[in-house]
Amino acid sequence: MADFRHLKVKPGIESMEAKLVDSLPVDAEWHYEPKWDGFRCLVFRDDDAIMLQSKSGKPLGRYFPEVVEAVRALRTRQIVLDGELVICADGALSFEALQMRLHPAESRIRKLASQTPARMVLFDCLEIGGQSLISRSLTERRQALDGFFGAEKGHGFDLSPYTLDTKDAQAWLDHTGGALDGVMTKRRNDPYMPGERAMLKVKQLRSADCVVGGFRYGTGSNEVGSLLLGLYNDDGLLDHVGFTSSIPNKDKPALTRQLEALVEAPGFTGRAPGGPSRWSTERSADWQPLRSELIAEVRYDHVTGDRFRHGTKLLRWRPDKAPAQCRMEQLKPEAPPAEIARLLKTV
Repeated sequence: MADFRHLKVKPGIESMEAKLVDSLPVDAEWHYEPKWDGFRCLVFRDDDAIMLQSKSGKPLGRYFPEVVEAVRALRTRQIVLDGELVICADGALSFEALQMRLHPAESRIRKLASQTPARMVLFDCLEIGGQSLISRSLTERRQALDGFFGAEKGHGFDLSPYTLDTKDAQAWLDHTGGALDGVMTKRRNDPYMPGERAMLKVKQLRSADCVVGGFRYGTGSNEVGSLLLGLYNDDGLLDHVGFTSSIPNKDKPALTRQLEALVEAPGFTGRAPGGPSRWSTERSADWQPLRSELIAEVRYDHVTGDRFRHGTKLLRWRPDKAPAQCRMEQLKPEAPPAEIARLLKTV
């Protein structure tokens, strides 16, 4: 097993983390970068020893052999980089394509690597040429990264752009639609702080009007625990796209009575909700189908495979909307796919 004996910064170090905030800080000390929708990854290279390390500390190399080969092709023999593994499919970043790589069969991984190759978008350098940069400021680390990228350009890596102008960073949030995951902010004079939430992130948040096609009772409760959300597909069928459980406790009794009066099969006429988790109680395991009458506007961050990747936040009810107006098109990125390429070409 490779021991990375020549590196000062060795595998196992934690990546620097970020705290979610609602808006961009505006002080002059901040450095702003796009937040890419991919897998966070630390890259270690010590001569022939190479490791791609996930945010949880696990090796990723077997799932992304094309990236390992890109690292192997570098002229730089000792380096540690921080960045994001991404896959661009049909001009947009695809988190679903990344998830498909986590497959036990090597033949399947090799096929996907050929069909939808992954790339590393780099945004930090922790070590280069046998010199640790952990204690150096972000400004110094970025200078080292820029120098490395200029020398190695064309070897299968992308360099994340950055700005020191808050207006430019706000424009990324305002005008890139679903092309970006948000904006990261870091203090220009800070060292790299492994495992600490020393960065800030402002996420792209969008909203969608969804039909409430069903609900589940809360665990051990006679009141609603979550609403099951649906959108109509191109065939006119109501597909389950996610859920929201952000229902104020004070509203649950009245909402439960309203929902129970609407119970009627089938609820979803297209893709239906999957089974509950193994920890669900018998009561919360069953979902109750509803007539398609209630419309809820929810806030969400990510979409993967025409589904909300995470739970959503209930914003308001939309009695002014007709169910047929709640279509899957709402989940499509507002920005053209070329926005990703344009941002990366600016460096």
